[in-house]
Amino acid sequence: MLVHQILAGKPDQSVLTITEGATVAEAAAILSERRIGCLVVSPDGARVDGILSERDIVREVGRRGAPCLTDPVASIMTRRITSCTRSDSVEHLMGLMTEGRFRHLPVMDGDRLAGLVSIGDVVKARISQLAMEHDAMQDMIAGR
Repeated sequence: MLVHQILAGKPDQSVLTITEGATVAEAAAILSERRIGCLVVSPDGARVDGILSERDIVREVGRRGAPCLTDPVASIMTRRITSCTRSDSVEHLMGLMTEGRFRHLPVMDGDRLAGLVSIGDVVKARISQLAMEHDAMQDMIAGR
């Protein structure tokens, strides 16, 4: 299965973004309200300057306490982004996410943001893929 198939199966393909100048508290409120794990940091919804995950916020609150909530997103976001393309495979994503120990990957179309996949999306796709392979194997064994 490929990334474009994962994106096509998502009920909402939009990606929530936030600007570098927004506060960490504003980002945390969006994450909580929308029940999501990260925001892409972007000035225009197309270019990716970074990513801010719930882990980034928890790490900083744990290190510095509540005062970090008034800091700009730019101060704690992850700037070195690993991304994927629509043509990458689920297996490739699994490797990237496992090796990098992160749960979200921006999907890029050239230098433009085209979507976002989460570890949940990848696991769901892999389970679906395995179920199809299982069914095909059973049909083959049964001579159907």
